[in-house]
Formats: sequence, structure tokens, C-alpha cells
Amino acid sequence: MKTNQIFAIIALLTTYIGHAQYVIKDGSDLLNLKKVPQEKAYVDHNGSLSFSGEYLYYAIHCFNAQTNKPTNVSTIGYVALVNEAKEFIFEHKIKLDKGHGYGDFFITTDIPSGRYKLLGYTQWMKNSGLSQVFKDDIIIINPYLADQSALLNSTTPETSPSSVDNLSVSDSSIIIMKTQKASFSPREKVHLSIKNYKGVLGHGSYTVKVKRKEEIDMPSTLNSVMYGNAYFNADKEIKQSIGDSIFLPEQRGELIYGTVKNAETGTPAENLPVVISIPGKESLLKFAKTDQSGNFYSYIRKDRKNPMAVIQVEDQNEIYAIEKGTPSHIDLSNLTFSNFSLSKAQAEYIKNRSVLNQIENQFFSSKPDSIIQSNPIDIFNGGIPEVIVLDDYTRFKTLEETLVEVVKFAGFRKANTSDAYIRIGQDFKSYDEEYNDFPAIVLIDGVFIPHHEQIRSYDARNIEKISLTRDQFRLGQKEYQGILSIETFEGDFLEIYNAKNSLVVPFEQPVPKKNYFVQSYTPENNSFERIPDYRRILFWKPNVNITESDYNYEFYTSDLEGTFEIILNGFTSYGKPLHVVKEIEVTTKNLN
Repeated sequence: MKTNQIFAIIALLTTYIGHAQYVIKDGSDLLNLKKVPQEKAYVDHNGSLSFSGEYLYYAIHCFNAQTNKPTNVSTIGYVALVNEAKEFIFEHKIKLDKGHGYGDFFITTDIPSGRYKLLGYTQWMKNSGLSQVFKDDIIIINPYLADQSALLNSTTPETSPSSVDNLSVSDSSIIIMKTQKASFSPREKVHLSIKNYKGVLGHGSYTVKVKRKEEIDMPSTLNSVMYGNAYFNADKEIKQSIGDSIFLPEQRGELIYGTVKNAETGTPAENLPVVISIPGKESLLKFAKTDQSGNFYSYIRKDRKNPMAVIQVEDQNEIYAIEKGTPSHIDLSNLTFSNFSLSKAQAEYIKNRSVLNQIENQFFSSKPDSIIQSNPIDIFNGGIPEVIVLDDYTRFKTLEETLVEVVKFAGFRKANTSDAYIRIGQDFKSYDEEYNDFPAIVLIDGVFIPHHEQIRSYDARNIEKISLTRDQFRLGQKEYQGILSIETFEGDFLEIYNAKNSLVVPFEQPVPKKNYFVQSYTPENNSFERIPDYRRILFWKPNVNITESDYNYEFYTSDLEGTFEIILNGFTSYGKPLHVVKEIEVTTKNLN
């Protein structure tokens, strides 16, 4: 019931959204907003030191700051990396599943050596400023650039949360990790057993990683227990007052918003229908309407396949200026960084690690991660379309001719007028079903076509196939008769689309979910026998949900020798942080 109340409050507020921010109008407004709990976030990652040619893996956990349980407010989180100049190296959008998500970032050779900060947050968290945002130190070493001055001198004091409390204490009686022995040979199988001895007290979401222990002293990585102490006093609710602007949470998916103004007068365009289409073979259609300030918004819930969006106003009587909104960044002026610096004694270590990275990356294609495919998007909403492959018929020059000669149930109405539109014949379900003259929803490569007369003479020789359904649809407040989806051979209609009162804009996609590659050496498969293996990360499982008592995993050691850490890090379902570490040795020495 409380969750539904929160959603109702937010839904009401987003009716008046502006530039992704909302102005608190009065005391009632403020009271409602304070009922929405503030959030906090923790980002687990694979360590504070990364080299060019390596991956930075991360998992984000977002919590209700009042209960420390997984958030039910935001469905989108953000992980970012910034440099000492407060510039964003990346800002990833993460879809949250019950407050949790994960991703990765490949560190390219154009990112210089330096001290960086890893940030984790939601849009709602921005209201409490930088102190609410997760922050941890990341050191990047790029040996391929001559200038290493950023890490040779240090004048900035280390005041990040990781220096607040270097003590990492966890109740290891809840969850214990075991391996079949303590020392292993290179390329040997390791059986990892995770035992939950406290039943429901151990249930929760965790990250499990196995990584080479750092050979040089580094800033402390903020584990879950340290995070719990450092962010114990995080804001529990927003602190804004009447008249202040706030960021609204993305509680129903990705928020896309903007403004529409009269291009000649600059006045806001009120009460105008706006259609947002995500193009491609699995296209999406969303409808919005502008408010009295010309603002519109919509949420994208499904996993879209295209990083572009087409925003269009159907009204052709005026010329409109459409602008897509972009949330402002959080103020980073008070962000501080580690005082880590390089020494000459580390030169040989840096050289050796870089050489091994280069060798490992040479065989990257042999060890690919796989993207988890999301549920396909059905533009026909469950209807079974009739599909016409045009190469199976006599070809005609224009789309209009093709509809007349080839497509049985579709054609232009009011032809030779500016009001020409495509109509699909009704599939009458009963004898008393009323006749309608509604237009069809028409898509070309997933691009919504609001004015059909513009495509009457479209070159049909570019078209591979036409799919249609004869069901009735409602988009926003407008009725449509059927869907006509046109696919071109090249799938590139968006590149040439240029219509009045339309805007094609980039719309950053959430990070895709992956199944990370797990190296295996078995007698049946000797394909990796001649491939070098210099993995520092032997195992990375970003989303281990413990709901039972026993979990078993296996992984293989690499050709690297030394001490490896097996780390379980995360939070129970009631918000208690757990951090468990076990070390194993990898050596070629006689283990008998």
C-alpha cells in the first residue's frame, strides 16, 4: 500500500515536469514529496587500480535510505567515472531490478593516467547533493602515454569515504566461503562453496569476485561494511523547501522529456500531442501531450534496441521548435581525490602487467562475453501480422502503386489532397461492429509517419517487406485502424527522414546485461591449450541472490601466480552489509 502511495505521488508530480526538475509549489506539495524516501547507492567494483586494456566491472545497489532495503522508488541508476578536472569519462545508465544492476567499462588507451572517482546515484539522490552520492577512488595507469605527471606528484589530501574507516569487519558466521584446498596450480579447477548458516538472515544480494591481490599499495576499496559506516547519516528525505527545484525519480523506466514552442513567437505550445518513436525492427511508440508550459514527458519501460529517438508534433498548422531535455549534472566542485602517486620502484611491475594485458587482449575474441537478450518488442501488440515480401510480386515504383496492386487491405484515402492518409480495412468481428475511417499507424523502419501524404511517392524499390494488422489501436487520445510496418532493405530510413515539426535525437541506452565469460579447461575441449591465459579476474558474478543455504560455483585459475582474493560483498535483504574474504594461492611449485 505504501509503495502504491509513493507511485501515486510521483505520477501526480510528473504531470507538471519541466527540465527534469519540479518546482515545489506549496506546503502540501512539500509534504507529499517528503513522503517519498530518499535513496542511497553502493557500487561494488573489481578494485581501485586499473590499467589501460583492462575492464572496470561494477555492480550497483540502490537502497531506501530510511529502511536500508532495496529501493522501490527508482528503476534507473547511474554509474559514472570522473577525473580530477571534474570531467565525466563515462556516465552509464543502469536498469535496476529490485534496486540492483551491473555493467562494465573498457579502459581505452586514450584515457590518461590519473586519479579518478567512481560515482553511483539516481536522479532522486541528486536532490541531496554530492554527500548522498556514492564515491570511491579509482587509479588508472596508462603506460602508453608519455605524460605520467598526473600520478608523479600529489598535493591533494585524501578525504574520501575510503579514508574514513579502513576497518573492514563483517559477521562471517552468517555466510562462509570454502574451496577444496588452499593452493592451486595454474589452469586448475577451483570449487567454491558458499554456505548460508543463518537462513533468512543471510538472504540478500551480493557480488562474488575472484581477483589477483594487488602487488602494490593502493587506496582502500570501499567495501559494503565500510560503506555502511561512511554513509550511515545519509539523508532520509529531501531537504528542499517551497519554491526550490527538485529532480524527480525515474520510477517507471527511462524518462524522456522536453519542450515544444512556437518557432516564430517562442511561446510554449500548450496541449499538443507529441509522438515519440524509437526506430528499428523492434520499434517503440510513446505518446505525450504538452502542458501549459510546453513541456512533455514519457517513460520508456521496455528494453529498446536503438540509441536514437524521433520526437514529432502532429499539428502541421504551425512550425514548432522541439527540444529534448537533458538532466543537469550534480555539482562536483567539492569532490576530492586520493593522494596516490607512482614511484620509480613500480616501473618494472607496470611494464610487466602492461605486456600481459596486451597478450591477453590479443585473444579477446576467443573469450567473449555474451549479451543477455531481452524480450522481443512486438509492435503489433500480440496480433499476427500479414507479411508481404515485395520480391515475391511484380515491383511497382511508388508506395502508393504498391498498396493498390500488391497489398490487399491497405490503400490511400483522400488521394491527391494534403489530407491523404493510409487506411487499413477493418477485420469485422461481428455483424454490428461500427465502420470507422481511422488512419493506420504507419512505420518505416520503426519511424512513425504522422502525415501519410509525404510518403505517397516513396520509392518502393527500397522496400523489402510490408507487414500489417487490421486490429484497432489507440495511441494517446487518437484512434487508429491497423498498423502498417514497412521495412527497407538497408534499414536506414531514419538517415534520410526530415519532416516538418520533427526532431531526431540521440537517447542514451541503458547498459546491456551480460553473461560474463567463464574460462574452462576440460579434457574434452583443448581449444584453449595454446592460448595464453593472463586473467587477473578469475570470476565475476555481479548478481548473486542468496535465498537458500548452499551455493556452488567453479572457476579455473590462470597462468598468473600469486595470491588471489575471493570476495563476497553485498547486503542482506534487511540492509545489513556483509563482506567476506578468502585467499588462495596459485603456484607452479610442487603442491604434494
